[in-house]
Amino acid sequence: MEQRTRRRAPHAAVEGDVAPGFERVRDAFVANFTEREELGGAVCVVVDGEVVVDLWGGVRDRASGAPWRADTMTLVHSTTKGLAAAVLALLHSRGLLDHDERVATYWPGFAGAGKQDITVRTLLAHQAGLFAFDEPVDRDVVADLDRLAGVMERQRPAWPPGERQAYHAITLGFYENELVRRLDPAHRTIGRVLAEDVAGPLGVGDEVYVGTPSSVPDERLAALVPPPAWRRLTGMPVRLTIDALRRRSVLHRSLVANPGTGFYVDPEHVVVRELEVPSGGAVATARALATTYGALAVPGGPLGLRAETLAALAAPPTPARRGWYDECLHAPAGFSLGFMKPGGTFDFGSDAAFGAPGAGGSMGFADPARRLGYGYVTDRMGTRLQGDPRDLALRAALGTVLARG
Repeated sequence: MEQRTRRRAPHAAVEGDVAPGFERVRDAFVANFTEREELGGAVCVVVDGEVVVDLWGGVRDRASGAPWRADTMTLVHSTTKGLAAAVLALLHSRGLLDHDERVATYWPGFAGAGKQDITVRTLLAHQAGLFAFDEPVDRDVVADLDRLAGVMERQRPAWPPGERQAYHAITLGFYENELVRRLDPAHRTIGRVLAEDVAGPLGVGDEVYVGTPSSVPDERLAALVPPPAWRRLTGMPVRLTIDALRRRSVLHRSLVANPGTGFYVDPEHVVVRELEVPSGGAVATARALATTYGALAVPGGPLGLRAETLAALAAPPTPARRGWYDECLHAPAGFSLGFMKPGGTFDFGSDAAFGAPGAGGSMGFADPARRLGYGYVTDRMGTRLQGDPRDLALRAALGTVLARG
């Protein structure tokens, strides 16, 4: 590859490299600080296994002013779902998982309470009606996987599986984790398989964790800055704001009530250590996200991904019997095999793309049509459900570059 260019932004401490031709992405990243209130963050793009954009800047801790470094990680909330789905994709590629098999075939106890006919595909598409727990679930339960499995085995679907769609904001990752434990020959968790079989072989083993070890120094973790209350009220659709306060609403039960984000966000707005929450508790660099998705965008490579698996990930999603309307998000949305697909109220990449946005603005996706992996992380949380303006600006710049390609 040609010599990359390096330039320091005039108004923000932006560092890193871009390949020739990708300068527009750097300009958009700089503009995030000067025009879109970025505090600290990073963006990375991988094309055909080559890192073509790797930028970071700003501060990782507003209180101390500590700078964002190349290896700074931050909590990425639901962007975690894409990492969990990557583990399931790997198991599918290894012949251990059939998307159209019943979950109970792999996990017999799952069949209880009317779940006997739920397929892996239905569960991963947020169509199983398992978006909430009826039993109390706290941090101690989450830390005891056998106890948590019992809760899930006793949980009854809210409606006939496959009939409707409702975003399983937190619960999905716990069901996925138990499924992985049953499928993996060594009975490892999602966090362990991700570390040992995905991140490690890809060279980003110390840049992404589901279940952050206590050994990771505090200095490597960026502290999130939640949006002020007024922005949360004005930045979210009114119906979602109301639903967040209604204890019986799907959104409240899925996201606000147990097992809400208090499980994995510590008092410093970083992350609770040694606790696996595969739907929302990962910390990552943008480089780790882009590298992982870059490996999912092409068959073979370090992960040995089979072409059949890539085709399944790139295929259009299957709607619930009542269509694409999501009972939690109150908007159309497409999910497939644990990932979000482009369309509805959230668009990205080509039709073949798949990924996962996170609350606050983080984003990661693969686009097989462009053999591309993308990652963006930030510590200043936004409120937009249709895509954070900072992420949208970066992706628009990237799209312009690729269109000229």
